[in-house]
Amino acid sequence: MPIHYEQDSEHVVLITIDRPETRNAADMEHFKALREAWEQFAADAGAWVAIVTGVGEAFFSGADLKTYVPEITKFQKEISEKGATELNGFRLDDGTRAVLRNWPLYKPVIAAVNGFCTAGGMEMLGGCDVRVACPEAKFAVMEPKRGLFAGGGTTVRLPRQIPWALAMEFLLCADLIPADRAFEMGLLNAVVPRGELLDAAREYARRMIANAPLAVQATKQSALQGLYFDEDLTKQLRAAVRALRQVAAEGADANAAAEVLERLGRDLRSPFEKESKLSSAIFQTEDAKEGPKAFAEKRPPIWNAR
Repeated sequence: MPIHYEQDSEHVVLITIDRPETRNAADMEHFKALREAWEQFAADAGAWVAIVTGVGEAFFSGADLKTYVPEITKFQKEISEKGATELNGFRLDDGTRAVLRNWPLYKPVIAAVNGFCTAGGMEMLGGCDVRVACPEAKFAVMEPKRGLFAGGGTTVRLPRQIPWALAMEFLLCADLIPADRAFEMGLLNAVVPRGELLDAAREYARRMIANAPLAVQATKQSALQGLYFDEDLTKQLRAAVRALRQVAAEGADANAAAEVLERLGRDLRSPFEKESKLSSAIFQTEDAKEGPKAFAEKRPPIWNAR
C-alpha cells in the first residue's frame, strides 16, 4: 500500500506518501488510505505526534486527475443511487479528510516537505502545525492556472496563517514558489538539506513529546478553535435555525422556541471561554500533577496521557 504508516517507540508516527510514478498524486484508493492513516493516528492514544512526508521529487500533489475524476464521478452516482454514505469502505469525504480539511485533529502534525507541494499538498500543508522543507521543495496553489479552484481548505486557511498580502500572492498569482521564498513568507518553520529533512522533523517531534501529551493537544485545540471561531459559531447557529424551524412546524408554543434559544446561549462559547474550559480539564489530569512533582524532584517527567 503506497501510504505507509509506521510508529516508533517514542509515540511518533511517520506517514509516507509513496506513489512516485504520479508525483505522489492520489486516486480514490490512496485518498481513502490516507484518510484511514489520519484516523488511525487520531484514535491511537499511544500516538502523540505525526510526521507526514513523500518519496522521490514530490511531497503530495493532490488528486491524480487522469484517474480520480472519472472514479469519483462514478462513485458519487453509485452512492447517490444506493442512498448510502459509504460504499466498500470508500466515503465521499475521503479527499477532504485526507488533506485535513475542517477536521478537529488536535494532535500535532509535522510536514517534512521533500519536493513539490502543490494542489492537495498545499491543502494538507494548511492542516500541519510545523513545516520543514528541503531547498528543492516548491510550493504552489496552481488551480487558477487550470481554471480550477482549490477547494480543500487553502483559500480559508492560508490568509489566516500568513500575512494577507503574501497569502494573496500565493493564491492569485498561482506561481511556483521556492522553499527559501516560502520560508520568508512564513509558510515554513525551517529549510534544511534534503538529507537532514526527516531528522529535523523528528527533532521537532522530540521537542513536542517531551511535553505532556494531553496538554499539548488541548493547546492546539484552543489555538484552532480561536483561529476558526466563526466555523464553530456558524454550525451552532445553523443547528439552532433547524431546531426553530422544527418547533414552528410542530406548532409548539413560544416556550419551546425560547428553550432552543436558551440552549444556544448556553452552548455558545467565546475562544477565551473555550480556553478556560480546556485549562480546567488539563489541570485535573494526572500529568498535571506529575509535571510539578518531577520538577520538584529534579527528574524528567513520566507522561501517561491521563
